Amino acid sequence: MTWQLVRLADATPSPWRNGGGVTRQLAAWPSAGEWIWRISVAEVAASGPFSRFPRVQRWFAVLNGQGVRLKLPDTEHELTRASSAFQFNGELAVDCELRNGPTQDLNLMVRRDRAQGRMERIAGVQPRQARPGMVLALYAVGGPARIDCGQDSLTVPVHSLAWRTVPAAVELQVTTPGALWMEIEQWA
Repeated sequence: MTWQLVRLADATPSPWRNGGGVTRQLAAWPSAGEWIWRISVAEVAASGPFSRFPRVQRWFAVLNGQGVRLKLPDTEHELTRASSAFQFNGELAVDCELRNGPTQDLNLMVRRDRAQGRMERIAGVQPRQARPGMVLALYAVGGPARIDCGQDSLTVPVHSLAWRTVPAAVELQVTTPGALWMEIEQWA
């Protein structure tokens, strides 16, 4: 399988039931309705509660705007464009309070009984390794990013997602002024 490239501008917005924003789904596997993992961008226009997703592990990273305060049952977290990706359980009651206006946020959701994942901010030249069957994904934030793997090279435009499943162990290098890197391992 080659890299799949999805530009944010080409993803259809889905309005939230509570009217607080829209979600643009960039990738879902194996399908949009019955996913094991999903990557999306949320445009949050108003403070309010997150939807709950039982048995789902979530990662959240601010892309644009002044940031948010996430209020969980026992703690609060201030997140900005400089913050690390934040991981939490999808079944928790999470209230999102905007800090001085709307935000745009990247979300990775993984069903815990079928896969595990991770998301991290990266910048500069980043060597990466992957095991067979892993899903690798990169969302370019600070400018175009380049992924080099052997003789193959892919440029990922800013505000775009590139993802693929690797059939064999692979070493690659990512060069970026700023991006979010994701790895997903499925076992079912």
